[in-house]
Amino acid sequence: MLIEQPLSLYIHIPWCVEKCPYCDFNSHALKGSIPEHDYVNELIKDLDNDIAKFNLSKRKLHTVFIGGGTPSLLSVSALSRLLTEVSKRFEHDSDIEITLEANPGTIEAEKFKGFFAAGVSRLSIGVQSFASDKLIKLGRIHDSEQAKNAALLAQSCGVDSFNLDLMHGLPDQNVENALDDLKTAISLRPSHISWYQLTIEPNTIFHSKPPTLPVDDTLWEIQDQGIALLNQAGYQQYEISAFSQTDMQCQHNINYWRFGDYLGIGCGAHGKITDAVNNRIYRTVKVKHPKGYLDTSREHLDHLNLVDQAELPFEYMMNQLRLFRPFDETHYQQATGLPISGILDKLKQAQDKHLLIKHNHQWQVTRQGHRYLNDLLTLFL
Repeated sequence: MLIEQPLSLYIHIPWCVEKCPYCDFNSHALKGSIPEHDYVNELIKDLDNDIAKFNLSKRKLHTVFIGGGTPSLLSVSALSRLLTEVSKRFEHDSDIEITLEANPGTIEAEKFKGFFAAGVSRLSIGVQSFASDKLIKLGRIHDSEQAKNAALLAQSCGVDSFNLDLMHGLPDQNVENALDDLKTAISLRPSHISWYQLTIEPNTIFHSKPPTLPVDDTLWEIQDQGIALLNQAGYQQYEISAFSQTDMQCQHNINYWRFGDYLGIGCGAHGKITDAVNNRIYRTVKVKHPKGYLDTSREHLDHLNLVDQAELPFEYMMNQLRLFRPFDETHYQQATGLPISGILDKLKQAQDKHLLIKHNHQWQVTRQGHRYLNDLLTLFL
């Protein structure tokens, strides 16, 4: 039986100083100043439209994540106004997790303190590397010292926790370089580290002009030694690319991976909403380009899709199997509205391949299953 899932809110701020060559997110290099007053107005209208369309006025808000682009380019006053309007529209806990993405080089101490005063409780800082030569190759506008200073500012501004976003498998990177990046990140004592491999995505500069990346054997060695280093430093891996100190996991991302609900507002934002009354799950996509999104004569909603029941097993597993904690059969049935019997044969196939193990009515991905996650997911197509 399909039941209502925890509700989160994603807010997309599409502007950045420069477009990075590896980035396939919906981001646009800033030309002039951000039209933040008009954009916040449209975000609020977008939110109100979703609340009315999906009858969400009585739903409790679980988390908020402000991503981009570079959301830290917003002024404190614009962010404060936005979060105040969000708070008016939902019941939520007083200590709700509100994350803001920030890039080194676009921030200063007073602005961080202002974000905290506006309600931000968690910062996610896009460092990517602490090696200046690697940052240049990645097209980043900050240098190594600015990256370190951003972490120190996050520690001092009053937020509950902060994340450092770090990539490995960078152009011409070896094992020693990658581990040096991790050691520097660990020395700054963030509560959370997102550590993931650079991938070449379509419609990026790197796709049209591919850099020289480490070979597979080097990538495996980086990953194995890096995970061991993080574990030794007290960071627990709770998802494929997420490591945290005790009880400091990102609740917003966990809600994604647990197949929870989320509204997506802003340019190109995606959402997923459960309509338990009518046994339906919807996905939404908003108008992608800022010019179209700011056009008051247009609707913000670009696509509204009813998720086909045949697609739900794969969609659930694509998220859930990234986690390092088990899922139980009851949760699968409540989150998808489908009986577990429909996928038991596939679960057993995965078990026979040593990709999953079963404890009572819970299923856990094995180490081998995480290493060959794509093979595991293929079973549920």
